[in-house]
Amino acid sequence: MDYDLGSDAGEVRTRLRQLIAHHVPADFLGACTDDPQDLATTESFCKMLAAEGLLALSWPKEHGGGGGSVWQQTVLREEMWAHHEPRGPQYMGINWVGPALMRYGTPEQKARHLAAIAAGEVIWCQGFSEPEAGSDLASLRTRAVPDGPDGTSWRITGQKVWTSYAQMASWCVLAACTDPDAPKPKRLTLFLIPMDRPGFTIRPIPSMLGPHHLNEMFLDGVPAFPNDVLGEPGDGWRVMREALAFERVGIARYARCESLLDRMRGELGDNWHRLPESIRVRWVRALVDLRVARLLAYRAISLQDDPAASAAASAARIATTTCDQQVAELLFDVLGPAALDSGGTAALHGAIEDHWRYAQAATVASGTIEVQRMLVARDVLGDHR
Repeated sequence: MDYDLGSDAGEVRTRLRQLIAHHVPADFLGACTDDPQDLATTESFCKMLAAEGLLALSWPKEHGGGGGSVWQQTVLREEMWAHHEPRGPQYMGINWVGPALMRYGTPEQKARHLAAIAAGEVIWCQGFSEPEAGSDLASLRTRAVPDGPDGTSWRITGQKVWTSYAQMASWCVLAACTDPDAPKPKRLTLFLIPMDRPGFTIRPIPSMLGPHHLNEMFLDGVPAFPNDVLGEPGDGWRVMREALAFERVGIARYARCESLLDRMRGELGDNWHRLPESIRVRWVRALVDLRVARLLAYRAISLQDDPAASAAASAARIATTTCDQQVAELLFDVLGPAALDSGGTAALHGAIEDHWRYAQAATVASGTIEVQRMLVARDVLGDHR
């Protein structure tokens, strides 16, 4: 493939950096903090991006998008992640909920949801993982039992865990088992459920990632109807696999790492030359690995319209999440005990300590690194189960 993103991508990058510099505080570290203003910043920033046709940059115009190229959207992902994701939780709707709706949604579902996502007006959460079904999603136990006189509706009961943004989300893409006796690939159905339906209980999970990020979600007879199904009943596993492939390349983690290394190099100034040689060697090694991760991500993006090429997304995910942890450890070793500071005097406004905390979960979120390696191995060995 041609790795030149084109001059129009460069123009998009310049415009995004201008908007971020003018509208996002220098000490912004994401939406999931103790300060409600950080979430408010993401909400207003999303609407501003939408007004300029930048939020859903590569979406078709008929769905509220900008009609741009996938490479322009890639630039958007890189700049957002490099600046601690000022789209906040709304990145999920842009990265994979919207693309999944375009591919599998009914005309009514597309009309209801896509324009709202592209306008920056709605937050989605993902109800996939469960206490006993994290990496093995096909084994999840949340049940959708037929309901109603004709049996075409359901009542959903079960538990989800690690559900990011559940406290603030308006909608959930919810996976449930509709046929426990079917083979694993045919057990599941995906539902688009509004979070104000009766039967939802949300409990935050305290963690070092900050408030709002992780939650338990309990479902007690949540009603679901035929027009809530994304795709077809029993086809949820296939839709989930494709959606997760979009998600795995939708977060440009390598861009955050490159930004932190670049900013830290500037903050060190002449002290760079006083670093031990072993640290400087690791620094250069990290830069090389990050370029490899970027190119793997670009390859996966170039193949994302091919469902059979999902292993490319897994390979990119392995590289980027490994780099996340590699850079986190490197910068901690550069700063020493000062790396633990997260107050106003911390290096880069506390961005390094924040990055280290998030990096610990990088190889678990969106499918563990072990699962990603298994998917790549199956692709190489010709097993496409």
